[in-house]
Amino acid sequence: MKKVIHAIGVIITALLLFSCSDTVKDEEVPVIDMSVTDAFPQNCVTVYRGESFTFKARFTDNIELGSYSIEMHNNFDHHTHSTSVTECDMENIKSAVNPFLFLSQYTIPAGLTEYVATTTIDIPAGVDTGDYHFMLRVTDQSGWQTFEGISLKIADRK
Repeated sequence: MKKVIHAIGVIITALLLFSCSDTVKDEEVPVIDMSVTDAFPQNCVTVYRGESFTFKARFTDNIELGSYSIEMHNNFDHHTHSTSVTECDMENIKSAVNPFLFLSQYTIPAGLTEYVATTTIDIPAGVDTGDYHFMLRVTDQSGWQTFEGISLKIADRK
């Protein structure tokens, strides 16, 4: 009986020792910083069809960044995703004929806790002008995600 109790004690001790690890549990979401120099787009800006603009933002995470994605879609029905306290002037509600849609995902190089992302986005000449949303998501290696919703307009250059 002593041997059985001793064996159970050894097993429990081993399980306790091996179940503890030095890995840090990531409990923090990554951060999107739109205040970095030349960050773009900012809420309520106008971009122009037939032209391109350069997206720029800074991402940080306490352990390791993973990826980011950009989505740009029309807001002709005035739905909302905005994370800004600033409200933009809106055009009248309208139906889409040839709306601009941009969807893309980007991998952040491994091991980074800070990354300044830049991407050129081309706005085709024939897309509908009006209100749009620029959706930005950054995900860290643990799967935590942060979201930024920016309102902007596509217009014709005057």
